[in-house]
Amino acid sequence: MPIKPHQSVLVSIFAENVRRTRQELGLSQEELAERAGVHRTYVGMLERSEKNVTIYNIERIALALGVEPAILLTRTGSR
Repeated sequence: MPIKPHQSVLVSIFAENVRRTRQELGLSQEELAERAGVHRTYVGMLERSEKNVTIYNIERIALALGVEPAILLTRTGSR
């Protein structure tokens, strides 16, 4: 049975990591979107786990944030 993006643990990890990294860099969602070449509403949807992201866009967002793509897919903290 297919699951929705907000039900996926990996989508949630990605969303948390994008939001945290963006905020640490002092970027707005709009600034990140511009750097990554995606629409600003798409960044918001990703950060809320509403959209499933493609590998292509994981790479674009990682480059825009200055991190390796794997960092955005790795759980951090004690959870």
